[in-house]
Amino acid sequence: MVKLRLKRCGRKQRAVYRIVAIDVRSRREGKDLRKVGFYDPIKNQTYLNVPAILYFLEKGAQPTGTVQDILKKAEVFKELRPNQPKFN
Repeated sequence: MVKLRLKRCGRKQRAVYRIVAIDVRSRREGKDLRKVGFYDPIKNQTYLNVPAILYFLEKGAQPTGTVQDILKKAEVFKELRPNQPKFN
């Protein structure tokens, strides 16, 4: 099973995160399938590769809670096809 989750990067006390599609059994800094975005909580910046995110969501990838909140804020779920499952 594939999940969309955060992968920590950056220095101590200055964390930035990549949003990646990764196998559930991999650890947080494990090998990812594809990088699909970037999130900086300090500067409150996000970059999302929306076509790649939609591709993984249509294939059944499950976003983690934090990634789901980021995607909701960016209104990515509105771009899903009507027959695709909605995430709360």
